[in-house]
Amino acid sequence: MKRKIALFLAILMTCLIFLPACDKGGEGDDKTPKASDTIAVCVGSDPATLDPALNSAADGATLIIHAFEGLMTLDKDGVPIYGQAKSHTLSEDKKVYTFTLKDDLKWSDGQPLKASDFVYAWNRAIAKETAADYEYMFDVIDGYDAGKLNVNAPDDKTLIVTLKTATPYFLELCAFPTYSPVREDLVATHGDKWATAPATYIGNGPYKMVEWVPGSHITYAKNENYWDYANLGAQNLKFVLMDDDAAILNAFKTEEILFADSLPNDEIDAWRDKPEFNILGQLGTYYISFNVKKAPLDNPKVRQALTLAIDRDFIVTEIGKGGQVPAGAFVAIGLSDADPAKEFRAVGGNYYDPFKAANEDNLAKAKELLAEAGYPNGEGLPTIEYLYNISTGHQLIAEAIQDMWKKIGVTITLESQEWGTFLETRKNGDYFIARNGWLGDYNDPISFLDMWVTGGGNNDAQYSNAEYDALIRQVKESDDPALRMELMHKAEDIIFKDWMLCPIYYYVDIFLSSAKLEGTWSSPLGYKYFMYAKVK
Repeated sequence: MKRKIALFLAILMTCLIFLPACDKGGEGDDKTPKASDTIAVCVGSDPATLDPALNSAADGATLIIHAFEGLMTLDKDGVPIYGQAKSHTLSEDKKVYTFTLKDDLKWSDGQPLKASDFVYAWNRAIAKETAADYEYMFDVIDGYDAGKLNVNAPDDKTLIVTLKTATPYFLELCAFPTYSPVREDLVATHGDKWATAPATYIGNGPYKMVEWVPGSHITYAKNENYWDYANLGAQNLKFVLMDDDAAILNAFKTEEILFADSLPNDEIDAWRDKPEFNILGQLGTYYISFNVKKAPLDNPKVRQALTLAIDRDFIVTEIGKGGQVPAGAFVAIGLSDADPAKEFRAVGGNYYDPFKAANEDNLAKAKELLAEAGYPNGEGLPTIEYLYNISTGHQLIAEAIQDMWKKIGVTITLESQEWGTFLETRKNGDYFIARNGWLGDYNDPISFLDMWVTGGGNNDAQYSNAEYDALIRQVKESDDPALRMELMHKAEDIIFKDWMLCPIYYYVDIFLSSAKLEGTWSSPLGYKYFMYAKVK
């Protein structure tokens, strides 16, 4: 998960236009939240978007799941449990889901929530005019190819969903932020701006937005219309917006925030043994995107040479310092294969040796490949720009890679951008090489593979391979676990036949959480949960 900005200016302008709403919050709120009622946290800088259909970043998803809720939600163990749904039945062929909604569900402004709101939101997400990065997340539903999902609401409390084929992870999809309902009247009236101001950002989740000051903070208040209101935590959640690791750490030290989702790399050793320091497993891979349409990166041998020339052991031990694992493939560790006792990664193995002992051989092979591509010792190669978003960790990794690629004669310049701008630049393909990262959206390897189909919303590499596209279609059409895994391994084989990306390491989740804070948890998918948080 990662996404579309051009909305930031719209956000800023909207908050100026609706200044009283930004100061006072949504309807029914008559004062700025008191600090004593508020838990302040930092999960990132200004989100590129908070529209459930448009977001594809983990920080944006965290903000969205506090304001919206799907049919399902995830518990502390990442298992899907009922959210807006009260129950469901499944047809004998496992293709038709019939969901019954909870009684008296309402939007945060008090209007009734209806099953038809899900029908609208899901079809909006696949509409071409919406241009959602994640529209392909609905391709398991019948009617997707025709542009109208086979999803029906025979009454206000019943939603019937017909799939193309049995999909073992469908309930997990129903907990994914893009599967949240949204209000048709708000989208129709306000367009893209509906998700940029408290007055119009009406959700159905545990909290509601009451204040957004771009570049500073977003404040949520408990949603009195939420079905589990009685069990929610703090009255207010203040999401402080920062991207400077040092500033975030200082805010944590002074208790301006009680949770920090990042930490300067040179501070990790100092904090490692403190109770506030947390390292958890995460289903994700840190990697480099190549724009395969731009020379000289349109040459697979150049891409392979760059991939092999990286000392991943140095990056994880000297920079990462959090137990990250050098990556020899793209699909992350932690996902099961057809045999649940085996991991997909263990069955698929590595496509090159990512560990220290192989560095010398990898470097020699990289030089051979450059020569075969027509660039012996890098001669004739232009200087290439490497793009990353502002962060001490990303900067240190970029500088290390710059030195490593010099050893094979490749010169790169480094360019950093603010998070929202960076996402848009990468999305539009206006780059040569860019740092990237992907966290699985659900517990299935296809979450790492279907993003690379031709024209995919998260296909930043501008990659296209007809054979790959066909394999992914077969995976989506099959309900045979063994065949699905076999096809996904073949698909990953193609990624490394074409060398269209460069894995660095498998993620871990590093964050600081105050000893005063309880009732929070972190998902392996990258989401942070504060809806039941309290201060001891």
